[in-house]
Order: sequence, then C-alpha cells, then structure tokens
Amino acid sequence: MSGPDALMRRLPASLRKRVRNPETRWRVAVGLLALLAGAVVFLIATRVFPYHSLNHDEGVYLQQARMLLDGQLFLRPPVPEAFRPWFFVESPGGMYSKYSPVVPAMYAPGLALGVPRMTLAVVGAGIVALMAGLGAELFDRPTGLLAGLVVLGSPLFLINAATFLPYAPTTLLNLAFALAYLRADRMGSRRLAAVAGGAIGLAFFARPYTAVLFAVPFILHALWTLRTRERGVWVRQGTVAAVGLVGVAAALGYNAAVTGSALEFPYHAFAPRDGVGFGTRELLGREIAYTPELAARSNARALETFARDWAPAGLLGVLTAVVGLAVVLRNRTPRRLAVTGLAVSVPVGEAYFWGTLNILGDIAESGDGLIAYLGPYYHLDLLVPLSLLAALAIRTASQRTWTALNRQFEPRQALAVSMALAAVVAAVGGGVAVTTAADPIDRNQAITDHYEAAYGPFENHSFEDALVLLPQPYGPWLNHPFQPLRNDPGYDGPAVYALEERPFEVVDSFEDRQLYRYSFRNPWPPTAGEPVEPRLRPIRAVEGEAVTLTASAGLPQYAESVSIRLAGSDDHARTAVPADGASTNVTVDLSESVATLEGPDVSEPLEVTVDGRETLELELFVDYGTGAGFSYALSMPVEASDGDVRAISPRLQLCELAHRCDGAAAYVPGETRPGQSLHTTLEVTKQ
Repeated sequence: MSGPDALMRRLPASLRKRVRNPETRWRVAVGLLALLAGAVVFLIATRVFPYHSLNHDEGVYLQQARMLLDGQLFLRPPVPEAFRPWFFVESPGGMYSKYSPVVPAMYAPGLALGVPRMTLAVVGAGIVALMAGLGAELFDRPTGLLAGLVVLGSPLFLINAATFLPYAPTTLLNLAFALAYLRADRMGSRRLAAVAGGAIGLAFFARPYTAVLFAVPFILHALWTLRTRERGVWVRQGTVAAVGLVGVAAALGYNAAVTGSALEFPYHAFAPRDGVGFGTRELLGREIAYTPELAARSNARALETFARDWAPAGLLGVLTAVVGLAVVLRNRTPRRLAVTGLAVSVPVGEAYFWGTLNILGDIAESGDGLIAYLGPYYHLDLLVPLSLLAALAIRTASQRTWTALNRQFEPRQALAVSMALAAVVAAVGGGVAVTTAADPIDRNQAITDHYEAAYGPFENHSFEDALVLLPQPYGPWLNHPFQPLRNDPGYDGPAVYALEERPFEVVDSFEDRQLYRYSFRNPWPPTAGEPVEPRLRPIRAVEGEAVTLTASAGLPQYAESVSIRLAGSDDHARTAVPADGASTNVTVDLSESVATLEGPDVSEPLEVTVDGRETLELELFVDYGTGAGFSYALSMPVEASDGDVRAISPRLQLCELAHRCDGAAAYVPGETRPGQSLHTTLEVTKQ
C-alpha cells in the first residue's frame, strides 16, 4: 500500500487518531487558510507599501505606537512649530494624536520587534480565521472555510489589511465580538459573553462610530432574546453589556487624560466640526454643508465603487451574495438575520458621516480621491455579511449540484463531473477575483514607484547624529506627506526631522548634530505625473562678526542679461548685469544689520537692512532677451544681533517659470538643462 494511507499507517496510533479527528482537521484547515492570508498581506505590505500609502494617517498611528512603547501619551518637542506631526493636537500638556491608542497599541509589538508589518499579517490572518469561524457558527464548516476564502479574495481586505490604518484592526475586534457573542448565545457561556463584551468595548475605544454600527444588529438580537425573561439569558446579555461598557469607560477616561474632558474625543478637539451628523462640516479648511441629499449621492457612489471594484470578484461576488441572501431569507433565524443586518446598518450609518464624501475626491468623477487607491474603507465591515452570503450561495449551489449529479450518474461519474464543474467555477471566479485585486494593487504600486524615487537619498544614506530640515508641500506638518521620516518620541534617534520653522531655535536645540536639508524638484503629489527628483544636501549653520555667501550661477549660451534682486523682510534692492560669460558670480556679505551684494559685473553694491531673525532672499533672473527666462532663487535664514550674525545655508531653487518658485523647484545637480548650474559656499569672514 502506498500514498496517504501508507503514510497514515506509519504514524503513531495516537497521532493517527488526532489527524482523523474532524475537530483537528477543521483547525488545521482554518490555520492553513489564515497562514495563507497572513503571508499574502505581508507580501503586499512589504512590496506594495514599503513607504506607506497615500493616506498619511498611517504615520499618525505608527508615531503613536512608538510613543506608547516609550510610555508617552504626549509629545513635547523643543520647538513645537517645527515638530508638529500630522493630525496631532497641541495642548498645554504637549501634543497628542487625534486618534485613540487602541490601534497603535496593536501595532506596537511588531514595531518593538523591528518587524512592524508582522502585525499586519497577524491582523489579516485573524480576520480570515474569524470569518471562517463565524461562517461555521452560522451555517457549517465548509461554508466557514469558503467565507474565509471569499474575504481573502477582496481587494478592500487585502489593501487595508496591508496598511497601518485602523479599519482592518477594528474589523478584527468586531469579528471577535460577533463570533464570541453568537457562541455565547448558542452555548449559554458567560465567559464567551465577557469576551464578546471586551471585544466590542475595545472596538468602541478604537473607533466608536464603527463599533456602534457593527453592534446595532446584535443589540436588536439581544433585545429579542430578552423577551423570554430567562435568568440565564439576562445574565449573559448583561455580561456582554457590562464588559462592553468597560471599554466605553476606558475611552472616556482616555479622553479626560488628554483633552481634559471625558466627553470630548481627541478628534473633536482637533476639529470640532468634524464628525457624524448633517449640517456644516469642517476639517483643516475644507468646509461644506453636508445634507441628506449629498450624503445619499456620496454613499451611492461609494457603494457602487465597492460593488464594482472592491468586493471579492467585483460584481460577480456581489451577485453571488444576493443569491446567498435569498437562501438566508428562506431559512432565516434571528442569529443569521443579525449578521445579515450589517448590510443595512453599515451603509445607512456611514451615510450620516461625511468622511465617505472626503475620500471620493470629485464625487462626479469615478476613480478620483483616496477611494481609487484604498477603496471605500469606511465600509470595510460590509465584507462580513457579503463574504458569508457569497460563501453560503456557493455551498448551497455545490450541494444541490452534487445531489442532482448523483441522481443522473453513477458515483464515479458524478464525482468526475462535479470536479470538472468545480474546476471551471474556481477558474472563472478565481480569475475574476485576481483581476479585480490586481487593478488597485497596480495603482498603488505606481504610487510606490514615486515614493521610491523620493526617498532614494534616505535609502542610500546612513545617519548617525543628524538634523534634517524638511519642506512643507502640504503645510506645516511633519509626516504629511513624509510618513517614513518620523521622530522618536524623545527626539534622540540617529536622525531628527524638523520643518524649517524657527530654524535657529531648532538648530540651537540640536547643536551637535550634522545639518541636512531635503528638497525635491517636480510636483510632489504621486498622482501628478513624473516622480520627483530629490536632493539630500549637507548644510551649515555659521556664526561670527560677518558671514559671506558666495553664489555662482550658470548661464546658458543664449542668455542675454541677469536681473538680480536682494530682499529682506522690509527692504529690497535690484540691479541688472549682462550675461557675458558662462556664469554670474556674486557675494552677499552680512555684517551687523546690513546685507551687501557685490560681484565682478555689479556696478554698484546692493544693500538691504537685516533686523533680527528673518529670511534673506536672492533671486537671479536669467533673461533670454525676449522677456522669457528662468530664475535661480536662494532663501537663507539669517540673524543679526549684538554685533554677531548667524546664517544657515540657503535653500536653492531653479525655477523654469519666472517667479514660480513654490517649493517644488529645488536645484538638483544633473537634473538641469545645458548651462544651468548653481554653486554656493557659506563661511564666516572677518570684517
């Protein structure tokens, strides 16, 4: 005898018994499916999102996770204006995240071990395993395995589980609640009731509104069970509620600790008019009148996108779930209706929240906004009923097909035909699922190609004791957009990242560190087209009785003249020189409260006053003689006080469109047209 039977005979009797045990086979099957899910999520997280996604909230959660590892709820940077991370609230006690600490706490272990994406794999595996358990609890084990497989084929699951966002972890907690609640209901277990309450309490602490929408159908089920007035039922449901309220209390306690009021959530402290409800909604300058009509339009668009692009196998998966819904309605039970009710509570509830509108971008344009890359992530919990119903439809269809084949054919023929049909269905469904998932993965991969170019200088440079000044393409926020460039909570890592706000105070706070400035050329948004051309440049901070900046600007052979403008905050001076050579050379001497510009071709020196701390601007407009040309723009932080002057190496820009130096025009050597070059030196000089 050979094959599996022979292998089984070689195993010890006790092990053979365990392998043949249906419970063991079930656990092994679920475990293998979960391992597959974890591996796929880890692969996507590391290959598609090595620099994180377009949603800059990932950096917020990771920053908060690192703070928790250091035992901190607040950041207290030396210069708050230069170190405020994205979505952090300023308060007298320090800066705190607008998000709750639950999801960051889930990410913290992987971060501590140096493998942060390991947590993503665990969360992804957990969701698939719990889906399998929930399917088995409501229907049977084959349906459960199919449910786990269906959710694994969803692009919405794959993308969100592979990012450091809160939606997949919250779904994990919600699924743990659902499974524990239903098992407690079936078994009469108070222990499982406590687990259910703990899970939904944590989910509430993590994302209150999401947890409430998930819990609503189960609350209705709980109220229905209480009609019996049985003591055991009342105790069990009371346990769920009581332990769940512990999570609510924890959330309110955290609110009191960071915002000073138990009833004021951090997100509300950050933006008081950002939240659920109709009326005027506002977040960071975006203000709209959110009406029921607008809610209906935006959520219709989100659900359409969900069904077409983000459900397992797209529309095919949704249609399959509709068949499953018909099966449930014919064989309905209160437990099944509770889970199916999520298909109502989630979309209806999310219509009351304007966040769905925000991720759509232009509501009239399909494929615009974050939804094109991350899907309708506020509706992630919709995958729970959809996957279960689709799995039920597949299971029901396979059972009926097998019954029909057994009537028409002999057992061997029926098996052969059923296997052939299964192969066809798997090929078609699997092919559609892979195609559906491939599209958003490809879109996000294109974003990563942009990020790979942008962060190239950091990949190729090892810091020991550095201070890196960063630009502000989206305003005065750290990690918006530069998510990988995060500070340790103690600001004592190999590199400290700061905005160029109050630069002298920043430099004074980290006086022993090597200074760098990061800049880039081309528009930053990854969806704008060409990747940026980055530059990570060592710079200097100098101080003395006098400071001299020397600049040599290259001139194309067809240049005719150079207009020079030197400006302080309240003073400026201009001159023009002929473009006679290959370059124009100027020096700017800064002493006491005067900046003086001279050069071989400058007939009379230019002088501007410098008062205290300000930014000295030097612009060299290279004119082709037709009014067209380009500009070299140098921006140098300076300070003059008590007979001494200080300066930090200037920011260098090459602006192809005159007067369009907007932070995306950095001078990057080698990324210029013939004749264009810019070299500077900054040094202390004696008067």
